[in-house]
Amino acid sequence: MVISDRLAQVPDSYFAKTMGQPVEHGPLPLINMAVGIPDGETPTGIIDCFTDALREPNNQKYVAFHGKETFKQAIVDFYQRQYDVVLDKDDEVCILYGTKNGLVALPSCIVNPGENVLLPDPGYTDYKAGVLLADAHPQPLVLEPPYYLPQWDKVDRDILKNTRLVYLTYPNNPTGSVATQAVFDEAVAQFKGTKTKIVHDFAYSAFGFDHKNPSILQTEGAKDLAIEVFSLSKGYNMSGFRVGFAVGNKDMIQALKKYHTHTHAGMFGALQDAATYALNHYDDFLDEQSNIFKQRRDTFEAKLKEENIPFEPMKGGIFLWLKTPPNFDGESFVDYLLQEQSILVAPGIPFGEHGKNYVRISLALDDEQLKVAAERIQSLRHLYE
Repeated sequence: MVISDRLAQVPDSYFAKTMGQPVEHGPLPLINMAVGIPDGETPTGIIDCFTDALREPNNQKYVAFHGKETFKQAIVDFYQRQYDVVLDKDDEVCILYGTKNGLVALPSCIVNPGENVLLPDPGYTDYKAGVLLADAHPQPLVLEPPYYLPQWDKVDRDILKNTRLVYLTYPNNPTGSVATQAVFDEAVAQFKGTKTKIVHDFAYSAFGFDHKNPSILQTEGAKDLAIEVFSLSKGYNMSGFRVGFAVGNKDMIQALKKYHTHTHAGMFGALQDAATYALNHYDDFLDEQSNIFKQRRDTFEAKLKEENIPFEPMKGGIFLWLKTPPNFDGESFVDYLLQEQSILVAPGIPFGEHGKNYVRISLALDDEQLKVAAERIQSLRHLYE
């Protein structure tokens, strides 16, 4: 096999290995609860806009590397409207062909070989790849139940001294935990005046059940050291479009933009037009999305509580973090659920060492499938006794 030493040290992506692969399961009809995207359709208005934009001659040619003025302005207007955050569309906005591209590229843009990067544990699986590709050192930022929030006083001082970048993500994938503005205030205060920067992955921004999810950029002084990465995939049911953006600290943004001028030749113009339309016209749709998943959360958690099956409280996002029975770890419980109940979930271990005894359950299914899945899991109460 021909592969560089640098790439060889990066673990295979769990979801690249499993997504779309044939699944052998038990005799019941399969229920796939491993999917990390909302199950609804993209709103008709966005599809219609995209269809019209495909026929626009200017969209059939190369476009500006850093994006259309209309798209960048829509991002600025959206953040002003939703979070009362003022952005400069040229200095503080970077358009991304899928937010994963920005999140994985960022260490190569601003971190030097040998420096530390703090990664949430549990947290999104692919952050680590970007750190390793930058020849930097991934270090765990341990998040403890039930709230899964940073505890800066528990991070080794020597590790912090050599930390260049910290990843945060709320609502958290996979735990469903959320942050208040005070959490972001504390994080910004922790690294103010240091060389350490922060990136907040805001992929599940639309899904906040007890309160609206805050932006880290609402914290005073956040733009001095932080960027936020926003995805249209989840809130707008646009996962296949692969559109997102980063906003905030101008130095980090300019580094990302430089990187992307060498790796991407500008986003397809019709995609930008569809994304612009989404940001400008579908604020109410984001609220509807949150309400749908809140109702699903309420119903599913109630079923688990009836049988005293342990889970972490789901405050946002689209995932429930389920504790495994005493004699299982996450991977063995995934196999058990698949063979005995024909339910496919994700093991917790790809999300960090502290996910070993959990599985991640997606609520991105219709009500009938969720009802059946809940009943099948309820039948496993004896495993927890």
